[in-house]
Amino acid sequence: MPSLSIAALLLAVLAQPARAHGLSDVDARSLWSYDPWLLSPLYLVGIAFYVGTQRLWRQAGGGRGVSFRQVTAFWTGWLVTALAITSPLHWLGERLFAAHMVEHELLMVVAAPLMAYARINGPLLWSLPASFRPAAGRFLNLVPVAGAWGFISHPVSVTALHGTALWAWHAPPLYAWALADSAVHRLQHVSFFATALLFWWVLLHGRGQGRSSRIRDGIAIACLFITILHSGVLGALLTISPRLWIPGQGALAGEFGLSPLEDQQLAGILMWVPMGILYTGAALFFAHRWLTVNDSHAPLAPIRHPG
Repeated sequence: MPSLSIAALLLAVLAQPARAHGLSDVDARSLWSYDPWLLSPLYLVGIAFYVGTQRLWRQAGGGRGVSFRQVTAFWTGWLVTALAITSPLHWLGERLFAAHMVEHELLMVVAAPLMAYARINGPLLWSLPASFRPAAGRFLNLVPVAGAWGFISHPVSVTALHGTALWAWHAPPLYAWALADSAVHRLQHVSFFATALLFWWVLLHGRGQGRSSRIRDGIAIACLFITILHSGVLGALLTISPRLWIPGQGALAGEFGLSPLEDQQLAGILMWVPMGILYTGAALFFAHRWLTVNDSHAPLAPIRHPG
């Protein structure tokens, strides 16, 4: 699987022996990160999803309202997100471009689609006290709120928003700012994950039901094709660039036998190839569904009797 190839490539890099200074002098326990600004929202969403799921199942029965498959997808995505922002990968991502790329790919193309598939809005609404749910529903249906949601959840808008986040945060000035300022670094993580979650949610659950779901799948293919193109171009630029984009990002490249430029090139390859494969796999899934939807929805042709 592409995600396994990402992990294998990173492990191959990390298998290089550390030099006399740097990683060899770091206490392994200090490599784990516990940022309450990132973990608190994650814990709140996890608790709310659990509470909402239990209430739904008590009301409708186990597996109804939210399926067992969706629950599995949510908690898998939740765990991937938690590990990405707390494990040594997060610490290393601030000092090695390749690790940074793996961390953000885990957030954008592994955790985000899993949690989007889980369709968390239902359980989150059910996590509220019963007396609050009607008010929450009315608030969501207010014209300004519904209008704003309609705009940002449009396939064109969400594809542009996700692409903007990807390109903007890899622009050298913004990237260097994120490395120097922890608050900006948090914003970088949140914007990558939030725009990816919205992107996948729209592709999986956006406009279109029944016959019009074929149109939705066709739109999803187009959105993924555009995303494959622009993310591939960004990865290629990082790979073939003869100069460093963010000099401070490769601080520990020498620890793994890499020059800072080689570290940047490895990061570019990780964006260009494995990320592209994952997006392509998703596009093929939607293409298969688009091609076969008529088989399950088309009515049977009437039988004509001779004479």
